[in-house]
Amino acid sequence: MLNVPSQSFPGPGSQQRASSGGRSKVPLKQGRSLMDWIRLTKSGKDLTGLKGRLVEVTEEELKKHNKKDDCWICIRGYVYNVSPYMEYHPGGEEELMRAAGADGTELFHQVHRWVNYESMLKECLVGRMAVKPTALKDYREERRVLNGMLPERQVTGPPAVGSPASPSYDWFQTDSLVTIVIYTKQRDISLESIIIDHQDGSFRAETIMKDYSYLIHIGLSHEVQEDFSVRVVENVGKIEITLKKKENTSWKFLGHPLEKHSSFIPRKDAGLYYRKCRLVSKAAVTPDTRLFCVALPPGTHLQVPVGHHVYLKLSIAGTEIVKPYTPVSDSLVSEFKEPVLPNNKYIYFLIKIYPSGLLTPELDHLQIGDFVSVSSPEGSFNISKLQELEDLFLLAAGTGFTPMVKILNYALTNTPSLRKIKLMFFNKTEDDIIWRSQLEKLAFESERFDVEFVLSAPALEWNGKRGHIAPALLSEFLKRSLENSKVLLCICGPAPFTEQGTRLLYDLTFSTDEIHSFTA
Repeated sequence: MLNVPSQSFPGPGSQQRASSGGRSKVPLKQGRSLMDWIRLTKSGKDLTGLKGRLVEVTEEELKKHNKKDDCWICIRGYVYNVSPYMEYHPGGEEELMRAAGADGTELFHQVHRWVNYESMLKECLVGRMAVKPTALKDYREERRVLNGMLPERQVTGPPAVGSPASPSYDWFQTDSLVTIVIYTKQRDISLESIIIDHQDGSFRAETIMKDYSYLIHIGLSHEVQEDFSVRVVENVGKIEITLKKKENTSWKFLGHPLEKHSSFIPRKDAGLYYRKCRLVSKAAVTPDTRLFCVALPPGTHLQVPVGHHVYLKLSIAGTEIVKPYTPVSDSLVSEFKEPVLPNNKYIYFLIKIYPSGLLTPELDHLQIGDFVSVSSPEGSFNISKLQELEDLFLLAAGTGFTPMVKILNYALTNTPSLRKIKLMFFNKTEDDIIWRSQLEKLAFESERFDVEFVLSAPALEWNGKRGHIAPALLSEFLKRSLENSKVLLCICGPAPFTEQGTRLLYDLTFSTDEIHSFTA
C-alpha cells in the first residue's frame, strides 16, 4: 500500500528542515490549501493526463517523467502523476522533485509514511509498476505451517545485519481453548510489544521487536469469543495468546493465511494498521483543549508505550485526514480520577482545537458513541533512558505537554534513583495551562517534582515568569542536582519551539544522548 504525505520528505539540505531534525512548512500560494486540493480532486478534472486509463509502467517509462510539469513518482509499486499536486504540497516542490521519475517510497517513509495517500492522490493514479512474474506459492506448505510451528525459513526476507533473530510460532488446543504461542527469542518483550486485533474470524497479532515487526495474520478455521487473554514470559521472550472457542470442538487446523502473514520486516516497511475506536467521553480542560477518551474494540489488545504516539484518522469531505497524537493518562493525581476505566481498554488524548484547522474541529464535533480510527503506536522514545537517571528536565509548550504526562508518571513511580524532576511549561495565558491545579498539587505532594509556568502574554497581575524559551531562562532552570549527575532533557511543542529549544540545549553543552526531542 502507498503513502502520500501532506508535508512529504524534507531533504537534509531543505529549507524546511532545521538542524535539530524538526520541520516547518513552506508557505503556499493563495488558494492552494489542503481543502483547495480536495476540491480540485473532486472537480472531475483529468489529473493524470491519461483520460481515466490505468497503465502498467516500466522502469524505463517512469524515468522519462522527471520534470516539474511531467512528474511521475512510484511509491510501493504504484505510480502517481504528482505534477498537479506540486503547488499544494506543504513541503515544497523541491521535495517532490527529489523522487521525480523514480521510486520515492523510502523518502516518504522518512517523515510521513502515515498519511493516507490513497485518499490524497487517488485522482492522480497512473497505474502499477510492471513486475516480473514470480513462481506461484505452494499453499499446501502454508497449510502445514498453520498446523504447527512456523519454520524460520518461512519468515519474509533474509535477516539484516543487526536485526533480531527470526521469531516463530506454534499453537495448541484444549476442548474449550486455543493458545497461540509466539517465540520472539528476545528478552526485552512486554505486553506493549504485542498488538492484537481479532474480529469476524480474522486474527491479527503484530509483535514489535526493536525496529522490526513480526506479523501473524490468519483467518481462523472456527469461531472464537471476543474476549481473550495475553501473557508474556519476559525471561524467555514467549508470548501466549489464549482464545476461547465458541464451540467445544477439535480444530483440525488453525486457519488460512491472510495478507502479510508470517512477515518479519523492518517496521518502516510494515505500514500502519487502524482499528475503529468508540468515543466514550469528552471534557473541556482549557477553553480550547479537550480530554478525549476512546474505547478499543473488544477484540483488540493495544498498550501505547511511554513517549509513543498514535495516529487518529477521520474521513472529511471524502478524504481521509490523519494526524499524530500522544496518549496521556486520565489525570496526574489519583484524587482527580473518576471511576477508573481499565487502562488496557481505553486511550486518552489531550487535543487542542483549532477553529480554522481541518481535523480538530471535526474531532470536537464527534458525539459520544461516534467512531474514530486509531493506529498502532509509533515512536523512538525508550523508557530505558529513565533507568538510573538522577535529574529529569521537561520542557513543554502548549499541548507539547502530552508526552510529558506519562513520562512524569512513570519516572515518579519507577525511577527511585531520581533526585529531581522539573517541568518548565510554556503557554500564552493562565487559562491555557493544561491541568494547572493537578501540576501544582503534585509539586506540593512530591519533594522530587517542581513545575515552573512561563507565559508569553500574561495578565498584568501575573507574578510568574514571562517570555519565550531563551538562554537566560534555561540556564537558571537546568541545574543538575550534582555536578556529574545522569540527566535527561525532554522537549516538545510547536516546531519552532522545539527547534530553538534543542539548539539552546546544545549551546548549554548538553549532549545528544542527554536530549530527546518529540517531533511529529
